[in-house]
Amino acid sequence: MGNTSRRADTVFVGGRVFTGTSPTPIDAAVAVAGGRILAVDDEAAVRALADEATEVVDLAGGLLIPGFQDAHVHPAVAGVQMLGCDLSEERTIDGYLAVVAAFAKDHPDADWIRGGGWSMDVFPGGTPTRAMLDAVVPERPVLLTNRDGHGAWVNTRALELAAVDAGTPDPADGRIEREADGSPAGTLQEGAVELVARHVPIATPDEAYAGLLAAQEHLFSLGVTSWQDAMIGAFPGNPDNYGVYLRAAREGSLRARVVGALWWDRERGLEQIPDLEERRRTGQAGRFNATSVKMMQDGIAENFTAGMLEPYLDGCGCSTGNSGLSFIDPEVLTEAVSRLDRSGFQIHFHALGDRAVREVLDALAVARAANGPNDNRHHLAHLQVVHPDDIARFAELEAAANIQALWAAHEPQMDELTIPFLGPERARLQYPFGDLRRAGARLVAGSDWSVSSPNPLWGIHVAVNRSVPDEAPNSPDTFEPAPPFFPEQALTLSQALTAYTAGSAWVNHLDHVTGTVEPGKYADLVVLDRNPFEHPPLEIADTRVLRTYIDGAPVFTATD
Repeated sequence: MGNTSRRADTVFVGGRVFTGTSPTPIDAAVAVAGGRILAVDDEAAVRALADEATEVVDLAGGLLIPGFQDAHVHPAVAGVQMLGCDLSEERTIDGYLAVVAAFAKDHPDADWIRGGGWSMDVFPGGTPTRAMLDAVVPERPVLLTNRDGHGAWVNTRALELAAVDAGTPDPADGRIEREADGSPAGTLQEGAVELVARHVPIATPDEAYAGLLAAQEHLFSLGVTSWQDAMIGAFPGNPDNYGVYLRAAREGSLRARVVGALWWDRERGLEQIPDLEERRRTGQAGRFNATSVKMMQDGIAENFTAGMLEPYLDGCGCSTGNSGLSFIDPEVLTEAVSRLDRSGFQIHFHALGDRAVREVLDALAVARAANGPNDNRHHLAHLQVVHPDDIARFAELEAAANIQALWAAHEPQMDELTIPFLGPERARLQYPFGDLRRAGARLVAGSDWSVSSPNPLWGIHVAVNRSVPDEAPNSPDTFEPAPPFFPEQALTLSQALTAYTAGSAWVNHLDHVTGTVEPGKYADLVVLDRNPFEHPPLEIADTRVLRTYIDGAPVFTATD
C-alpha cells in the first residue's frame, strides 16, 4: 500500500514486482512521486493515483526490481581503462596484441601505452612475455594490468626505464616472473608491479573524472544504482580517486549513491588511522560518503599469493612450501581492526584464501570482545576458499559475506591455473555461498569490475547455476556447457537477487531508504525485459535491463 493522498509522477503497470520483502515476485503495480515510492498496490489502485501528467510505464510482462547495488567495484579505475588501451573484450593473444598495436598507432604522442584487462588463462602458465609486446611496440614503454588487478604485463622498454633487470630482487609483497637467466620475463605480480608503475604517468584529474562518469553510465545500463568503491586512494598506475569522487559529488554529476572504502596502506601501520579519520570527515559530499576502510589481507590464488592454511601444490601435485602472503601482519591487523571498529569505521576486507579469511575473522572477534556489538557492518569480499570451521563465524560475528559470484564456475582460469595448485579437497571449499547462507551469514554481492564483468544478471546466473553463460567474458572461446561448479553451493534466484539488492543496500547503510520496493523508499528501480522467475535458470543471463531509475528519474533507457 502507501500514501494515496498524493498524485503520482510515474506509475509502473503491466508486469510483476520483486519487492525484496517477498521471496518471489508479486502481482502489483507501483506509483512514484517526488522521487520516492508512493504506493505498491493492485493496478487499479495505482492507476487511480495517475492524472494526465503522470508517465505510465508499461512493463509489458517484465519485472520491476529494486536497483542493483554493487558492494565491491572499482568504477573510477574501470572507466579510465575503458578510455585507454582496453583489452577486456578480447580473449586471445593475437587479439590483445592487435588492440595494443592499434592503440599505439592511434596515440602517437603517448609517452607510455597504459591500460589493462587481459586474462591470465589466455597465456601459457598465466604469464605473458615482454617479447610479445616488443613485437608490436618496441620503442615506447607499455604497462598493462591484468583483469584481476594483481599483476601487469610490460615490455622491454618499460623494464629498462624502471631499471628492472636480472639483479633486481623480488619485493616482499610481490614477484618478478623471470626467464632462465634471471632476466624479467615481462610479467610482474602483486607488489612487483610498483617497480614499473611508479614511472608511469598516471591519469590526469580530468581523465579520471571522465573515466568515472563513463563508468557510471555503463553501470546504469546494467541496472546498478548504488555501489561501494572498494579502493579509494592512490595506488600503482592510478590517481587518488578520492578527489575525483568529491568533485563529481559536489558538481552533481555523481547520480549514484556511493560508499567509498578508504585504502589501508599496507606500507604503513597504525599511525595512518588519524589520516583515515580526517579523510572520512572531509570525504562526505552529495551522494558520496567515504565511511569505510579497505584492508587487503592477501592476494589471489592464480599467482599463489592468496593466504592459505596449507601450501600450494606444484604441477606434479607436491607441496611447494608456499602458503601465499599476509599483506598485513596478523598482529597489526588485529590492533588496527579493533581501533577502526572503535572509531566507527566499517571495514571492507579483501580475504580470498582460507588463512586470510581466518585472520580477518580472528581480528573481528577480538574487536567485538573489546568494543562490543555495533552497527558498523564489516564485510569480507571474495571468499574463494573458506575453511569449514569458519563458515559459522560469519553469522556469529555479524560479518557479511561479500560474494563475487561470476567467479564460481568452471572456466580456464579456474581449471588450469587454480584447481591443480589447490588440489581436489581444497578445491571443493571454493565459493561456499550455499554453506554460508545456510549458516545464517548475510550475503551481499559485487562484481569487482574491472576485474570481471559488472553485469549483475551474469553474476546472479552463476550464483544460481554455478556455470558461466556463454556470453560472459570468462567463458571459453569455444563454449561448451561445463558441469556445475560444486552445485551444492548454489543459491536460489531469490537469494542471489536479494544479495545484489537488499543485501548490498544493508552493507552500504542504505537499507532504510533503498534495496526493496516499499512505500517511502527512494525510487531507485530497474525494469527487466522479462520475469526470470518464469524462465529456466539457465536463461537468467538472457535477461536485459530496459530502464534504470534513480529517485524516480530515468538514468538509462535501452534503445533497441
